[in-house]
Amino acid sequence: MSAVVGFDLDRTLVYSAAALLLDGPDESAPSLVVTEVYQHTPLSFMTRAAETALAALAERATVVPVTTRTVAQYRRIRLPLPAAGWAVTTNGAVLLHDGRPDDAWTASLRAEIDATSAPLEAAEELMLAELPAAALLRNHRAEELFAYAVVDRAALPEHTVTDLAAALLAIGWTVSLQGRKLYAVPVAIRKERALAAVAERVGSTMTVAAGDSLLDRDMLAAADVAIRPAHGELHAAGWTAPNLLVTGAVGVMAGQEIIELAARAVDDDSR
Repeated sequence: MSAVVGFDLDRTLVYSAAALLLDGPDESAPSLVVTEVYQHTPLSFMTRAAETALAALAERATVVPVTTRTVAQYRRIRLPLPAAGWAVTTNGAVLLHDGRPDDAWTASLRAEIDATSAPLEAAEELMLAELPAAALLRNHRAEELFAYAVVDRAALPEHTVTDLAAALLAIGWTVSLQGRKLYAVPVAIRKERALAAVAERVGSTMTVAAGDSLLDRDMLAAADVAIRPAHGELHAAGWTAPNLLVTGAVGVMAGQEIIELAARAVDDDSR
């Protein structure tokens, strides 16, 4: 299979109940399938049609989930993909092949992080100092590679994210706000680099990428065909590129449309 298709997960391929953005009467809602269970409760969903289309796409392209989730968080996701395959987690810091981390990839990346970014402790301290106490609900580290905070968006002044991004960039870190999560990530950790590594290893001649957040922007820019939903950070910023397709739908229906657009791009390339 010559094409690699990299899909961001949350709010691109899978959706929480709050992110479904369904309108119209309930009896007209699409059939949904559960893609994630957390603490015994269904947490993420996709349409049944999207699940079917994704399984069909995986038969003719190398489909690669590319997510900011940690390995443990990613392993809660259930998608109709081959067990023997590729995934990118932790925003590109971890490359999984057949479910196992590529230790050489992570070791090389950690060495680059040490050379180009301030330590995690310094970035985390700066992030917590900049966030208003009323906005900070809790904070976490992702596999000792980057930090993120769960925030109350209503209590977060608009200038805070911009100011924090400038301060962290000065020490080699980037910032992204996705839903209620504010991420601080070393500049060396980038989704597009990990997806390019997969493409190289499988001998791909064409790459499709889809995502909704600022952390996906460079991955989309590097792809032959880029797709984003008509919602999310990139949509709010009005981000565009010559290779970009934008869905007409929003929410979980945009997730279905993204898979359909990716399949069309793969089929057009194979002709």
